[in-house]
Amino acid sequence: MNTCHCPSHDIQPSSSRPQTTIKTRSTPVFDNSKVTVVFVLGGPGAGKGTQCGMLVEDFGFAHLSGTVAPVTEIITGLLKNSMQAILDEGRSSEGWVEGRGRFLIDGFPRKMDQAIKFDETVCKSSLVLYFSTTEEVMLARLLERGKTSGREDDNVDSITKRFHTYKSDTMPVIEHYTKLGQVAEVDSSPPVEQVHKATSALIQDYSGHSACLGAPL
Repeated sequence: MNTCHCPSHDIQPSSSRPQTTIKTRSTPVFDNSKVTVVFVLGGPGAGKGTQCGMLVEDFGFAHLSGTVAPVTEIITGLLKNSMQAILDEGRSSEGWVEGRGRFLIDGFPRKMDQAIKFDETVCKSSLVLYFSTTEEVMLARLLERGKTSGREDDNVDSITKRFHTYKSDTMPVIEHYTKLGQVAEVDSSPPVEQVHKATSALIQDYSGHSACLGAPL
């Protein structure tokens, strides 16, 4: 917190002067005792999107993707608006009544400033699902995807740069949440169904601990 130490002769106290409090951070928009946010992280090609789609079917999450934007405020603002719009739908399924909701945010936060901004102003995250695998596995998957995806960045040079960015920008985020005890790591090297089984079991285990996930699943 920045504190201004002003000499006493510059500003004299006055009983008529209104006292003000300077806030150093905003209160989160959503209460994490009602709204569960699970960040889903892992390198390019780790299988985040595929597993999120399955968890939506298993547990009724809403799946949001972290938007790539140069300004942290824009990204967090877009996610906040998306979450509010989904909550306003008034879903009646389990986990979505009385102002409750559960969100998977895929590929976010990519950087530490995004993590801090979201936790402090949007909603304190409950869990980080970290899909870990080797660069060799991710490279093979991305090159295979590139045969049909039409994505210009599914080539060796672009993929190598993405790996570097992931290690320099996103791994510190995972390390940060690991220190807070919020990371659940899943080896995503095996086949999709095997990873899905492990991930579902992990979420089911956490669902019995509301203190871990905020809103019970």
